[in-house]
Amino acid sequence: MRSSNYLAGDAADAEVVHQGKRAPTGSREESLKAESFFSKIFHPHVCVRTLLACTILLCGATVSSWAQDGGIPVGGKWWEFDTEDKMTLAKKAKFVLSADNFLRDSTYQKPKIEVVCINSKLENSFFNPNVKLGPPNRPGFWGQPQAVVLVRVDDSHDTHGWNWVPGHALSMDKGTTRKLFRANVFKVEFRSAGGPEIAEFSPSGIYTDRVSKACGFNPK
Repeated sequence: MRSSNYLAGDAADAEVVHQGKRAPTGSREESLKAESFFSKIFHPHVCVRTLLACTILLCGATVSSWAQDGGIPVGGKWWEFDTEDKMTLAKKAKFVLSADNFLRDSTYQKPKIEVVCINSKLENSFFNPNVKLGPPNRPGFWGQPQAVVLVRVDDSHDTHGWNWVPGHALSMDKGTTRKLFRANVFKVEFRSAGGPEIAEFSPSGIYTDRVSKACGFNPK
């Protein structure tokens, strides 16, 4: 009689398991293992290590994207970007130098200087303050609008009239551009829409052989 009761109890247990009302013994062991696993993952020390690892991977992806865009570091704070015209096969090299400081009206971008050379010849160079420029204040030789700037190169300073590229940049003269590559200290005082500003650069350290090859002159 007792044996038949046990058999009936076993049959009832099997029916409960079949209906999903009670998990089998093995499922509880697996649940305990899962809880232990996740408690280790979300432990404070593990979370910090995971966050640091993700940050490193993200920075690596950013640097990789820069490389894919064609930019390479060429000494000091300089970057070089090389392209080739698909129609004319003209080789273009652009050297970019970011300023040491932010300006008063800037958000997250520093001023920068871009020097463009095509087929081993200096083509043009631009001072881009990344803030809104003030209006031009003098005409150039051909009547083009210009802005007066004060430029310091190491221990000397000069006043120049740079062509005004509507609203966002000034075209630098080639003499000042050549001095830029040889300088340790380079500062530009100009007038923005909000008043006088000074952009400070540290141009030393560029690989001079890169400039000689791309622009056709020795910056030494």
